[in-house]
Amino acid sequence: MKGGRLVGIRKRKGHDLLLQLFWTFFRIGPSTFGGGYAMMPAIEREVIEKKQWIDDKELADMVSLSGSAPGGVGVNAAAFVGYRKAGIAGAVAAVAGVTLPTFLIVIALSLFYLYFQDNSKVEAALKGVHGAVVALILMAAFRMAKSSVFDVATTCVAIGAFLALFLLDINPLYIILSGLLAGTALVKGKELIGLRARTEKSGMNKSKHELVYPEYYI
Repeated sequence: MKGGRLVGIRKRKGHDLLLQLFWTFFRIGPSTFGGGYAMMPAIEREVIEKKQWIDDKELADMVSLSGSAPGGVGVNAAAFVGYRKAGIAGAVAAVAGVTLPTFLIVIALSLFYLYFQDNSKVEAALKGVHGAVVALILMAAFRMAKSSVFDVATTCVAIGAFLALFLLDINPLYIILSGLLAGTALVKGKELIGLRARTEKSGMNKSKHELVYPEYYI
């Protein structure tokens, strides 16, 4: 009997976690205007500061993997967190949560746009949304840079990648692969000559503070 009750409790906890994953990303989903990178500040606030499901280092890894894998960045990030917490079922719950509100909003906006596409006020509102999305993406990039760029080598890689994207007509996938190779070569090179190779910013998890994101409006 005790064994049966323990199994029942574990199942309920598993179901509760799946519901939490679904509801958390369902709330984050509407903040994806402008692409998945605009979602990162909301994901950071929810899964690190509130839920403490992942830490800052895992967030940086999540962003890198989400950006390099096929598919949308926001969906990939949801799958990463969901799988990290509850395996395949968690990934499915998180992806379903993050995509459902976006799907419904796009349908509603499409119907709205058909009726008001020539309205000057609607066009002005969309221009304002574009500016806000740029700010969200810059905030996500700034917070990721604080944990990912921590020495001369990572600074050079970041600047080189930016210049390559800005000046060259090249597929971003090649930039990601080049960064992967450069990072591996730098770490192995330092180890060969006897230097300590850091792979994360020292003390990045020692201080926790509450972040305020005005874009997180739900």
